[in-house]
Amino acid sequence: MKTLNDYLAMSYRMEIVEDKDEGGFVVFIRSARLYYLGESIESAAVNALDAKKAWLEAYYQNNNCEVILT
Repeated sequence: MKTLNDYLAMSYRMEIVEDKDEGGFVVFIRSARLYYLGESIESAAVNALDAKKAWLEAYYQNNNCEVILT
């Protein structure tokens, strides 16, 4: 069984799109069905990585099982 650290170490494809209506950027991590916002590409990516980590930690802790990402 993979550990939480195994999942945290994995790379996940991020799609970055400029939000022309609101300004800033949106980052999608489709495998986790999550998206994040930031005023710059860098801040959006940092927000995405922080949120991905929090999501994986919460999921792993609450389900006490392997994380399934499609």
